[in-house]
Amino acid sequence: MGGSSESPIESKKSNSKTPRKPKETVLKQKSPAEFFAENKNIAGFDNPGKSLYTTVRELVENALDSAESISELPVVEITIEEIIRSKFNSMIGLVDRERIDAALYDDFETVKAREKRLAKEARAQELQAKHASLGKKVKDTPASKGIKGRGEASFYRVTCKDNGKGMPHDDIPNMFGRVLSGTKYGLKQTRGKFGLGAKMALIWSKMSTGLPIEISSSMKKQNYTSFCRLDIDIHKNIPHIHLHEKRENGQHWHGAEIQVVIEGNWTTYRSKILHYMRQMAVITPYAQFQFKFVSDTPDKNVTVRFARRTDVMPPIPLETKHHPSSVDLLLIKRLITETSKQNLLQFLQHEFVNISKPHAERLIGEMGPDFSSKMAVKSLTSQQLVRIHQLFRQAKFDDPSGHCLSPAGEYNLRLGIIKELHPDMVATYSGSAQVFEGHPFIVEAGISIGGKDVKQGLNIFRFANRIPLLFEQGADVVTRTALKRINWNNYKINQVQDKIGVFVSIVSTKIPFKGTGKEYIGDDITEIASAVKSALQQCCVQLKSKIVKRLQAREQQERKRNLSRYIPDASGAIYNVLKQMIPSNPSKKIRYGDDLELLRNVSDNLVTKETFSEKLTKHVEQVDYEMALEYATQSGVSEEPKETIYIQSLEAENKTIDLHTPLFVFRVFQ
Repeated sequence: MGGSSESPIESKKSNSKTPRKPKETVLKQKSPAEFFAENKNIAGFDNPGKSLYTTVRELVENALDSAESISELPVVEITIEEIIRSKFNSMIGLVDRERIDAALYDDFETVKAREKRLAKEARAQELQAKHASLGKKVKDTPASKGIKGRGEASFYRVTCKDNGKGMPHDDIPNMFGRVLSGTKYGLKQTRGKFGLGAKMALIWSKMSTGLPIEISSSMKKQNYTSFCRLDIDIHKNIPHIHLHEKRENGQHWHGAEIQVVIEGNWTTYRSKILHYMRQMAVITPYAQFQFKFVSDTPDKNVTVRFARRTDVMPPIPLETKHHPSSVDLLLIKRLITETSKQNLLQFLQHEFVNISKPHAERLIGEMGPDFSSKMAVKSLTSQQLVRIHQLFRQAKFDDPSGHCLSPAGEYNLRLGIIKELHPDMVATYSGSAQVFEGHPFIVEAGISIGGKDVKQGLNIFRFANRIPLLFEQGADVVTRTALKRINWNNYKINQVQDKIGVFVSIVSTKIPFKGTGKEYIGDDITEIASAVKSALQQCCVQLKSKIVKRLQAREQQERKRNLSRYIPDASGAIYNVLKQMIPSNPSKKIRYGDDLELLRNVSDNLVTKETFSEKLTKHVEQVDYEMALEYATQSGVSEEPKETIYIQSLEAENKTIDLHTPLFVFRVFQ
């Protein structure tokens, strides 16, 4: 003890671990592709099944946009081919191997778990036998499910072919391999939600299968077809090109064909995908869709063709300028950076809608002494930009017009509903353009009664910028309006028993989606909620008139049926009475007055029981017609029947002039 100068406490301290120093924080950046790969649920790639659905949706909507951009009637072919694991492994050059250590796998069943499962099955069989002996109804014992491991994935090759515009040869790599780059950015009505399109499908393909995407494309009057096989460098957000070449285009085809192999789940999302295709056929009756699901099991194969019903297409959406009330400070700075105008007056007049030259001069005068019409717009200070922004928020501007929008049209909406649902009756309405937060929007609505594959109660179909919305229906403004704000009984519609189809399509330069998935429109925007309610009420008023007419016809038939029921007995009774009134002695004079001639005719069999029956039938029809006419006159309904007629378009190419009305198109052939 004397030889050591170190105390026990000091020795313990020296042996203790020294605290770790925190690592220095390193600034990192993520590319857009990397961000969406890590947050794929934002773009609708939550799970394999939803990813398969979203891939189909993105490809179909791109195909429609491409065909409509050149005013070509869309023809879209979509094929989903199931790829089993062995076939997928052979595609990527992977050799299947037998398991060596079975306990290593997630689907391995231990001895204890197996005994527990067998005991449970034995108890179920014992209970089933007991019920059978007592004469009770016995349910079939469900087959025992094997343990499915996480690694048992399903793979699918999704192919989409269209007759659209096609893509320039040199632009194809960046259009598919660079996230947040495209041709649809700008202030206009677009189908896309994020501007990702097939890029997100490529990212999911790289994450789930590692296989590249294949694109074939050709533009009109182009004698070659561009073929490109590529994937994406997620960290750099640049395309990785495997093959990019020009091939011969002997058939003079134009359009695009995109093929991608992804992990998916057809079983759980089969109904969603088919439902999406059906709703797309409703909102775009001028398009032809061919959908196929191909599997090694023939029973699982599906082929559905949605035929074209009309060749009348909506106008192409136009890009428009910003409304002053809809811009923020950052957008004003960007517009100033990009503008080619020199002074403030020209900038206000040409970069915004609904600002004329006199109005711009009044605004500049209201901004203060530091502003003038001829001051350079590039020299505006941050304080001056804030002043402009504040004035935009407070000043009064005319509402933007809806000329830049492209709704489906009441004519197309009605045709789509009739084509796919075959309802007993249908009513449609297209509202005028309205505004929320400086963005114009148009609401179109349709309500159908009856039809095939329609359940009892409310069946709600929602569309935003002419694409179906299938998820998160409960919180949507259309659902809440139809359930809570429409009194269906007032319009002779039974909300529980009738088969009611509610169709609402909203188009705008900015759809106010809620949630990260952008699958529903919120109920908190008063302008949209009131427009949806008004459109549905207009449809209900039309249907009420039709339902009342149908009830009148039904009552008329019932009244006629009741009267006609007594004709045989009444005609027989009258005939028997007249037979008894005929005198037995013809020489005896009896005073019957004018009825003597009738008695003679009865006696000579010129008037029979059938004669009375015929006369009474005519009388019933005459009285019934007069009563119906009187009722119709009092209620202001025309007695003449009306029937809607839809003329099938001719396949031959002719020069025509189309005269449009809200309900029909009158075509004059030159």
